[in-house]
Amino acid sequence: MRKLIIMATLALLAASCQTKEDATKAPITKPEITIEGGRLTPEALWAMGRINSVHPDEQSGRIAYTVSYYSVEENRSTSWIRVAQEEDGKLVTINEFVGHSPAWHNGQLCYINAKGELIIGDKTLTGFEKDIEGFLLSPQGDKIILIAQVKTVASTADKYPDLPLASGRVVDDLMYKHWDEWTETAPHPFLCEFKEGVATPESGSQKLGIANCIDLLEGTPYESPMKPFGGVEQLAWSPDGQTIAYTCRKKSGLDYAVSTNSDIYLYNVHARTHTNLTEGNLGYDTNPAYSPDGQYIAWQSMERDGYESDENRLMICHLATGKQTYLSRGLNTNVDSYYWKDNNSLVFSAVWHGTSQLYKINLQGERTCLTTGQYDYVPAANIGDTYYCLRHSMREANEIFRFTTANNSQLPIAEDDIVQLTHENENIYSQITMGTVVPRWQKTTDNKDMLTWVIYPPHFDPNKKYPTLLYCEGGPQSPVSQFWSFRWNFMMMAANDYIIVAPNRRGLPGFGNEWNEQISGDYGGQCMKDYLTAIDEFVASEPYVDKDHLGCVGASFGGFSVYWLAGHHNKRFKAFIAHDGIFNMEMQYLETEEKWFANWDMGGAYWDKKNKIAQRTFANSPHLFVDQWDTPILCIHGEKDYRILANQGMAAFDAAKMRGIDAQLLIFPDENHWVLKPQNGILWQRTFFAWLDKYLK
Repeated sequence: MRKLIIMATLALLAASCQTKEDATKAPITKPEITIEGGRLTPEALWAMGRINSVHPDEQSGRIAYTVSYYSVEENRSTSWIRVAQEEDGKLVTINEFVGHSPAWHNGQLCYINAKGELIIGDKTLTGFEKDIEGFLLSPQGDKIILIAQVKTVASTADKYPDLPLASGRVVDDLMYKHWDEWTETAPHPFLCEFKEGVATPESGSQKLGIANCIDLLEGTPYESPMKPFGGVEQLAWSPDGQTIAYTCRKKSGLDYAVSTNSDIYLYNVHARTHTNLTEGNLGYDTNPAYSPDGQYIAWQSMERDGYESDENRLMICHLATGKQTYLSRGLNTNVDSYYWKDNNSLVFSAVWHGTSQLYKINLQGERTCLTTGQYDYVPAANIGDTYYCLRHSMREANEIFRFTTANNSQLPIAEDDIVQLTHENENIYSQITMGTVVPRWQKTTDNKDMLTWVIYPPHFDPNKKYPTLLYCEGGPQSPVSQFWSFRWNFMMMAANDYIIVAPNRRGLPGFGNEWNEQISGDYGGQCMKDYLTAIDEFVASEPYVDKDHLGCVGASFGGFSVYWLAGHHNKRFKAFIAHDGIFNMEMQYLETEEKWFANWDMGGAYWDKKNKIAQRTFANSPHLFVDQWDTPILCIHGEKDYRILANQGMAAFDAAKMRGIDAQLLIFPDENHWVLKPQNGILWQRTFFAWLDKYLK
């Protein structure tokens, strides 16, 4: 549960990289699949290639991109790096490697291979004993930042060497667990210098040594990049190679657990000093990037401490004067990701009215929308006036696109002028018929306009009656934009002859900050009225809806929504599915690791009887309304989910069974808040649709 700060993070992290253990096995290649019946299946979904990033290089004229393939049979994946050249509007592969994290430096490809080794051009980096998780080469190529884990918590065996097999942990402070792991290490940036390599060829590569490595956070428990999702985008080199900007929340224990106050620090390479650039700001400050001429530094910033879904602003600082400017002022939604186009402008993505588009903004804050259409765009890079990006929608997974603004006075760019460079999954798309996606504006109970996406089955026949699903979004402040999911896939639901109603209810970005913020402290309030508006208005208006066979599904906050609606739906629904949802709000307040979220969104602690917002929150806990449950429910949870513990799903299942309600529990001992393993993913889909079909068909 949480709004993730960078768009498309779910899709990117779900495509897991090749691990060192997998490097001993044959890499997974693109599977061939024949699809019977012309409709999307779970097996076809897992056979799709997942394009995760694109990196054009001006010097070599080539493009590197990453794509992952999965094997259901072997229950693992491989991440590939492809180096390609554009020919006649398509990318033609020149070379490919098993690995991840590609980057270009002076026309050379750099990446981390399956063994966890860093490859720079035709040389393998040596002399660094830790596993490398990420890297940044200095602009001059004489230094490198390496990201590696550092032990920050003494183990039981460290404290008691005579008890090496003891499994117990002695915990003294908070944040002892995070996302899906016990907190024992922290990622640190190491600044290293290059030394002359060994000229002996080895496996087609020469060796390149490093020396004089400095841990920028030596002796501290702090993180840079920050867990659980931060990567090298949280660090940056100045163009002259004299300064490193890095993101860090210099807090630990309870202080870390209750605060989002991270900062951008500037590390002077020669003086070895750290300067806090954003000391006066109390919320998240992340993802620094220098302008090409080094005069400015940009970053993303949230204003309020403890509010992780605050407006994510684009800030710049003129380094010579120290003047900081809120560049995206007036946008009224989040800047999700960005990069510098040139010395005078930046490119960013933002969600507005259910789609994520690309924008260009100059140093005066004047912005221009570059793209349009029923898609989500993810910015990558540009070469001059040629822009490269990823694009996906509810009807297709990520592909690489480019467009140019040269000699084009008409903005945003017409869809016909945006060139698709990859067709990664054409072999699958050509065998199936996708459903259609239609926007629908509805009036809410407080007379506001709400956008709801309606997804129709392939070969939709308006003369038939269709079972219909209300989809409840998670986050809680994650947009229902044109996302493509490899699990919560609307085309998969539509292929099973369900209509899906997916509202952008209260508490989602892209409709102004007031709409986005309304949900905090009001979990059982207006957002639930919006859900019921979405399904009721649609059922009342469309004769092809089978009103006697309605279902309600969702994960994370969507799972909470399902549990809450189960006690308040007044017999609208005939089946519920809740994945990783909150069932007992009081326990969630104490169980979740990131306490800042519970404090902000719940309004405070349940024992604070004078806090009216908190008391309203906990009075709306789903477990208090189990006496009103009357509908079959499937509860799904992962036991490595430390955001919402698995006991929440088990308790909901137990409650339903003890109430005499038909219920099923799907529990994954080895999954976190998501389901990432191929065979578990197939099991998830089969169980999901078997449950719906049992009660809605």
